[in-house]
Amino acid sequence: MSAALQRIAAALERMAPAPMQAPDFDAADAFVWHVAPDRLEPVAEVSRVDLGLLIGVDRSRDTLLTNTEQFARGLPANNALLWGARGMGKSSLVKAVHAEVLARGQALKIVELQREDLPSVSRLLNLLRRSRHRFLLFCDDLSFSNDDQHYKSLKAVLDGGIEGRPENVLFYATSNRRHLMPRDMIENERSTAINPSEAVEEKVSLSDRFGLWLGFHPCTQDDYLAMIDGYCAAHGLSVDRDVLRAEAIEWQATRGARSGRVAWQFFVDLAGRHAVRIP
Repeated sequence: MSAALQRIAAALERMAPAPMQAPDFDAADAFVWHVAPDRLEPVAEVSRVDLGLLIGVDRSRDTLLTNTEQFARGLPANNALLWGARGMGKSSLVKAVHAEVLARGQALKIVELQREDLPSVSRLLNLLRRSRHRFLLFCDDLSFSNDDQHYKSLKAVLDGGIEGRPENVLFYATSNRRHLMPRDMIENERSTAINPSEAVEEKVSLSDRFGLWLGFHPCTQDDYLAMIDGYCAAHGLSVDRDVLRAEAIEWQATRGARSGRVAWQFFVDLAGRHAVRIP
């Protein structure tokens, strides 16, 4: 009988687990949110680049850094949507800005949230709300498909419902789409809905809830080469300038694209060929 009762108790525990205990937020400056079961896992070392190596995004860099510093100091700040061309350093900028704020002596935690875990965001917010720390909630590569209802969960982060968004939580997201949803989805709503304007407004209003919109656009060839020069200088790799330029242009031509990501991939190849280790 006792064994049966233990199995019943275990089953009930799985169905309705005890509330999650807050982790030791002093153990790290970065965490990743996981579900099933709910937990915040500390990240010992965040994968990021130095803020000074992000070329061609000066205005977005300065705006996001100012906004983040204001929040870390307990001042008003806006949720931010970083949108635009792929590979232009949107997620790298968020992580680099967080590191810069820490380097300037401000206390700020960053928590990464996956798009598919958005339905659990209310539980995460309740956990963070009880902490004395300030949190930058970060969702990378955020977008929604035609039948995706997760965008409704995101409104809980941006508006917070009746309780409001926790005062100690700020939300940053990156996306290739300005309105987070594909254009054909918005056009389909416009063509099939009984009231087209209302249907479209519901979709577009989500991105309107971000106070900051920071656009990222394809880089010029000069910016692309400057990115590579910066990587070479930062890692002590010396290559003849004419050779470097010719190889870099050939690399981006074979890729059919020119971006910060392509510049980094070229540098990784270059460092490997010159036996230079990248920390």
